[in-house]
Amino acid sequence: MPVDMQLLRDLTQTPGIASREDKVREVVATHLGPLVDDLSVDALGNLIGHRKGNGGPRIAIAAHIDEIGFLVRHVDDNGFLRVQRVGGFDPRVLVAQRVLVHTRQGDSVPGVFQPASKPIHLMQPGEAKDLKLEDLFVDLGMAAEKVKDQVRIGDMVTLDRDLVAVGDTVVSKALDDRVGVYVMIEAVRKATASTAEIYAIATTQEEIGLRGAHAAAYSIDPDIAIALDVTIAADIPGGTPDAHVTKLGGGTAIKILDNSQIANPKVVDHLRELAKEHDIPHQFEILPFGGTDAGAFQTSRGGTATSTISIPTRYVHTVNEMAHVDDIQASVDLLAAFLNAAGTKSYAYSLEGRS
Repeated sequence: MPVDMQLLRDLTQTPGIASREDKVREVVATHLGPLVDDLSVDALGNLIGHRKGNGGPRIAIAAHIDEIGFLVRHVDDNGFLRVQRVGGFDPRVLVAQRVLVHTRQGDSVPGVFQPASKPIHLMQPGEAKDLKLEDLFVDLGMAAEKVKDQVRIGDMVTLDRDLVAVGDTVVSKALDDRVGVYVMIEAVRKATASTAEIYAIATTQEEIGLRGAHAAAYSIDPDIAIALDVTIAADIPGGTPDAHVTKLGGGTAIKILDNSQIANPKVVDHLRELAKEHDIPHQFEILPFGGTDAGAFQTSRGGTATSTISIPTRYVHTVNEMAHVDDIQASVDLLAAFLNAAGTKSYAYSLEGRS
């Protein structure tokens, strides 16, 4: 089944940084609503779709809807904006990028990031320096009075880049983690044989500390939790094979470990068995830095059996995040197979050999 480019475009192009996910939540609700029995929104803005089960376990699926972005923190006397980051950025990839400033009047004002330094043509040898986010400003191309009339402190700023097909991949801003949300919607659509009590959660504020997932994990208290997120595909020039983490086109990635969790080995084994049984291309992921919503679920209340199904992605946290369409579909297929097989395995730890 080919990737639904229109759904993926709707998800990636709708703006929403942490705490400002309202418009994205509406898009997800439109597509997830017909697939579940009820929808609700909690105090942190998580959208929770609940499909009733038939004796199966309580399974939480979590994919975050916030993207990395900025808030306006200062408008100077010349109308240039300084911003506060909301999520992790490498400032080297921001220079000369286009942005949108989302005003409280509902307008999206285009602008461009530039460094507060001389143009390269005017620099003397040795004048160039390492770039920091504090060195960047947003130019809206308007007089200061007009900028101050439209823009206020706290307005959201997002990167401006459309979804495009590039070879066998899709490239866009905000694939992290709108492609995970896409996988969640499509897998719930496909998992028609599941007896599980399914909670499909579009989580908020993941990029600043898994905040939405912490709240959802506590209130839902599932038996099993599967996070859906992108992971690093460093299979590009400049690195060694042992540092690739995952490879584009190598299949969906079954996470073993990251900074936020060590996945339940029995869940990992079950995902591996299902991938082999259904001929789903797959690979295994150990991520030295970074985490997913699964980390919040794993340690909530009395603990939860967790893992993450990851979509290998090049150039994460840039405006040109790249994922292979076959890996996206493999992720859908594996999650759907897991939901359909829910209840056939136990992931509990035990004192083996004890009476």
